[in-house]
Amino acid sequence: MGPRPHAAGPAHARHPGAVPAGVIEVVAPGPLATVQDLGRPGRLALGVPRSGAFDRAALRLANRLVGNDDGAAAVETTLGGLAVRFVDAATIALTGALCPGAPGWGTAITVGAGTTLRLGAPRHGLRSYLAVRGGIALDPVLGSRSTDTLSGLGPAALRAGDMVPVGSSAPGEVSGAHVGAAPPDRRPLAIRFGPREDWFSAAARRHLLTTVWAVRSDCDRVGVRLDGPPLVRDRGGELPSEPVLPGAVQVPADGRPIVFGPDAPVTGGYPVIAVVLDLDRVAQLRPGEAVRFRPGSG
Repeated sequence: MGPRPHAAGPAHARHPGAVPAGVIEVVAPGPLATVQDLGRPGRLALGVPRSGAFDRAALRLANRLVGNDDGAAAVETTLGGLAVRFVDAATIALTGALCPGAPGWGTAITVGAGTTLRLGAPRHGLRSYLAVRGGIALDPVLGSRSTDTLSGLGPAALRAGDMVPVGSSAPGEVSGAHVGAAPPDRRPLAIRFGPREDWFSAAARRHLLTTVWAVRSDCDRVGVRLDGPPLVRDRGGELPSEPVLPGAVQVPADGRPIVFGPDAPVTGGYPVIAVVLDLDRVAQLRPGEAVRFRPGSG
């Protein structure tokens, strides 16, 4: 899924003088584990990407289960493998891709001091979320505790031995709901054409919709790269760099689409043929998985 990012800042930092309610020790991060909240919206004009959780619905659900604000910082794991030890007792919830080894999924549970949680690799989906009541209490950078794997903003990706502080308060009550794990969603991804669909013929746009694309192995939080018969442009040359957003379907020179993720760059020079309307589903696409698109609205 790409090399481990080296974002700025230690993973054990917190507000000066703040006293955490607890500490989580990272025993093993798995392929990639980062701290994510809802990101840094509204700063694209300053050159700051949105970042934040890839599957935002899963993050919100985990936080609601433990009584946090929707946007509280949690741990996002990629393909499981995360092992953490709770130095202090904590109330936690796990959502997203279902990993073996969890004591509960889609429900709030309390773990005692000294408990070690080990997540195996999910059979379906890719990204899972561990929320703890009080939230992860690292120092915010530009209003967010999210790790941006492209720009390096925010805390470093988690590493074995990191001691991660937990906040001391949460605004809501712990939920008694048991949501469970959602089954894999195999429906085509809804897209809205534009803003550069005029760079492609009607036949190329139909090709985007009728092709069964495959997720390439070189995908990450920056973008999900797809393989299949290339999309042929209707005009030559290149665009001046222009703004792009998470969910944008960019077509580089080789004609194989890239669906941008939350850590996408803020500008790009290749035409964007369409925008995916549900980025949460893109977050759970695994290498080799088949992907189709359909026209949508929203």
